[in-house]
Amino acid sequence: MAILDAAFAATRSIFPSAIRSASPSRILAGENPKMIRSITLFSKRKLSACSDIEESYLYRFRRNQALGVTDLTGTEWCEKQMENVLCFGRRKVNKAMKVGQARHLQLEEEVVKKVRVRVESNEDKWALKLLNSIAGVNQFLFEGRTRELLLLGFVGGQWIVGIIDELRKAYAEESSDGGPILIDTKTRLRDTLPAEPQRRNGRLQLMLYKLLWDTIVKEGFPTGAFFDYFSLNRHYILSQDVRDNIANAGIQAQTLEEIVRYYENTFKMLPIANDQLLLKYEFQKDQSIIAEIRFNHDHEWVMSKYREVIEFWRNEREAEYTPEEERWKCRYCQFAKSCPGNPSFESPSPSSPPREAPAPPIPS
Repeated sequence: MAILDAAFAATRSIFPSAIRSASPSRILAGENPKMIRSITLFSKRKLSACSDIEESYLYRFRRNQALGVTDLTGTEWCEKQMENVLCFGRRKVNKAMKVGQARHLQLEEEVVKKVRVRVESNEDKWALKLLNSIAGVNQFLFEGRTRELLLLGFVGGQWIVGIIDELRKAYAEESSDGGPILIDTKTRLRDTLPAEPQRRNGRLQLMLYKLLWDTIVKEGFPTGAFFDYFSLNRHYILSQDVRDNIANAGIQAQTLEEIVRYYENTFKMLPIANDQLLLKYEFQKDQSIIAEIRFNHDHEWVMSKYREVIEFWRNEREAEYTPEEERWKCRYCQFAKSCPGNPSFESPSPSSPPREAPAPPIPS
């Protein structure tokens, strides 16, 4: 059975002060048939049927789950599209999306090693997720960089989960701010920059990651709310396989509560993220860099966007169509033929479409 390697091998106590330099492994939870949930997609119903039910989308589709950052950016891209994705299902991943996903996996494997561990419960799954986060933070602290760092936090009354593409220490010439720089890499079919709405969506994604990181660092991790919301037993004794891997890594933990405490204490010693954020665009053909866009975090703007999106998920208002000047997005939407917001119902030529079909975020 594969074990966690050096990221935890040097760790000797449940407190972050005991962490030493190491390179982490990321744990992949093995499939458990008991935990696979099925979702019925009402593909034969009219699109309007989705909004006929009074329960919020949070309750219907994310009950006892955290909202993903890509749930939020997908909603910002087009609320009507997100509404229909929730009710009728997302289209299959196309070739360009698969290439992008493969590239992100390749980048991750440059700095982390993955191992598989069998899980027997939700408590096991969450223990491994949080351990992966601790491993990533450990690598960042002592090597200056990590990739695919999972974060879970409570932001504005809502549990949010996100996976930061890349996290590294700022170079001296970049910023005097000592906080980590958050980076996201987008791959492109063409060696050109995407349209502004796509760049805006990318900026929003990185700002949401910073918002999530800073919230955990400054406000802590509400352990009681965590166990209650996700219906988890804090005293649950982790499965033998999980405990064996943790023990082999040098961590003395038997229960989920001990792992949660370790996660909480790990973030207590971290600085808030750097105000400077970095969005990279990479050409899929040869992996060359098209552009690196640096920008500053705008707390007021991201909080405004965040509140708008949460209103949608809580059914506090109707889903809105994408703005008229961005209706070119409809050309690439799987629901366009049935959507009243599609400008092809009124005009044969949507304005200013990009030369490359945009790929809205895929929820994590």
